[in-house]
Amino acid sequence: MCFAHPWCAEEFAALLNGIGPIGEAALTPAGAFSGFVLSRRAADEAEILSLAVAPQHRRAGLGSALLSRHLASLAALGVTALFLEVEDGNKAAHALYRRFQFAVVGERKAYYRGPDGTRPSALVMRRSPLA
Repeated sequence: MCFAHPWCAEEFAALLNGIGPIGEAALTPAGAFSGFVLSRRAADEAEILSLAVAPQHRRAGLGSALLSRHLASLAALGVTALFLEVEDGNKAAHALYRRFQFAVVGERKAYYRGPDGTRPSALVMRRSPLA
């Protein structure tokens, strides 16, 4: 419900069973997922693969809370640099990452597939140090 072209269950399973996955999840009082962040670590670097908040839980600080906790988890594991890719037009995500001192370090042209067939670019962002 959060992405135009979401990962399938098999892709998530492969990631979670692979090398270096680290994640945080937010649950409702009933135990349903309301958001998550998932990264993959390699040595002292990590990449956020996905951060999502269910539409009905947005604009309540959940993305900030997830990212804050995730940064602390990664720092505790010795991660010193964190990367991510974000769709160029995703203003809410840009604002979140800027608040957490991520800086744009590159661009991947036509990286994503839009729901209407467009090919938006991805901005590559980096934060270092984490602590």
